Amino acid sequence: MTNAPVAQLRLVLETEDLDAALAFYRDVLGLRELESYDGPGGARVVILEAPTATLELANPAQVAYIDDVEVGRPVAHRYPLTVRVAFEVPEAAAAATRLAAGGAEVVAPAVETPWRSLNARFEAPGGMQITVFEELDPA
Repeated sequence: MTNAPVAQLRLVLETEDLDAALAFYRDVLGLRELESYDGPGGARVVILEAPTATLELANPAQVAYIDDVEVGRPVAHRYPLTVRVAFEVPEAAAAATRLAAGGAEVVAPAVETPWRSLNARFEAPGGMQITVFEELDPA
């Protein structure tokens, strides 16, 4: 391993309906389109930008706790591991309304968490569970 830091985090979401997912993440959620490529056999990819990214590692007990706080019951998708994407927004309640109107299925409305954020959970077009959150005590 080198001492060079990681330059970028890319999370790849596979979806059967790329157009619906793109319309949601780009046009409704507001991620900026950076690049797109077409390949052989109908292959397509669109790269969207979030201003900053973190990698959150959580054990199963924490995933269950977050589900309980945000939704009140276990809802996290279990693949070989649980994946949920969370986006910090300036106003979670307004974003939740916009996402629901833009095609996301509401899993749970905005709720204040013990860690002082306002979180709302959705099933986004393309099948990914997402959370939008607003930090209530910004640093």
